[in-house]
Amino acid sequence: MNLIDSKYIGLVSSRLIKFKRVKSDLYNFRCPICGDSKKNKTKTRGYLYTIKADVNYRCHNCGASMTFSNFLKEVDPVIQKQYVFERFKQGSTGRGTVVEEPIFKFEKPKFKTSIDLPLASTVEISRTYLEKRKLDPTQFYYAEKFVEYVNSRKQNLNMKEHPRIIIPLYYEKNLVGVQGRSLDSNSVKYITTIFYNDAPKIYGLDTIRKGSPVFVTEGPFDSTFIRNSIAMCGADGDVGKWGVSTPVWVYDNEPRSKEITERISKAIARGERVVIWPTNILEKDINDMVLAGHDVQSIVESNTYDGLEAHLKFTTWKRI
Repeated sequence: MNLIDSKYIGLVSSRLIKFKRVKSDLYNFRCPICGDSKKNKTKTRGYLYTIKADVNYRCHNCGASMTFSNFLKEVDPVIQKQYVFERFKQGSTGRGTVVEEPIFKFEKPKFKTSIDLPLASTVEISRTYLEKRKLDPTQFYYAEKFVEYVNSRKQNLNMKEHPRIIIPLYYEKNLVGVQGRSLDSNSVKYITTIFYNDAPKIYGLDTIRKGSPVFVTEGPFDSTFIRNSIAMCGADGDVGKWGVSTPVWVYDNEPRSKEITERISKAIARGERVVIWPTNILEKDINDMVLAGHDVQSIVESNTYDGLEAHLKFTTWKRI
């Protein structure tokens, strides 16, 4: 007899009238299904017995016959669930056994699909900042009290209260996080917070055509100037798990940055495409290039490389 079966026979025995052990692997008591004999209160015609190491139940009064698991379900459903789970951990449930697989019920998380903040276009300070940088203020939001807003989403941000432009992060039409852009030069420029575990820290996933080449920029603002693009908001470099199979990496124009040159080198080594900025472009990021009057879309499309050509262009571009 399985040790778990023995354990649960002992646990349920106190609920069985006139319970007794007849011999090894055989137990007798009054049937809890039919109540046994109505005339003779001493009769005990319910039996737990073993067949091929499995415990079964049978009553010789009402004819009830079932597995031990189903018997426990009749006597005490709570104990039966514990029994099934222990058998499951032991690996002795499901096909080929007399014990069913436990049923695990998980509540699907309730996502918010909208953001309860004013559009950046309706607040002067955020509208002015974004328009000055040629960004569309209707695509972003404004939080006068950023810390309060983030913590209302069950986060635990501990810092001095301040306003920020809010960049929403959506995945499968659900609001999964935000990135806050400071309007104060003395504060941390960007703070990204994700509301759900394992949600992607990526801006623009819900607006791209994943079957086409997807340009991957470093910041959300930069991505708005390139068609079919996303932005990494502190995420790692694996965009494939989010359905992006043909990324084109668009890093900042910083040939003396060890971090950026290492990222470009790794992307080339993986066989992926990268943008290598022409030497006549002096601005560091895409937003600054736009403000300087460059046609960023054309520059990006005409300076995308992979393989040996990418390696040669990269070697010429980098300064370290």
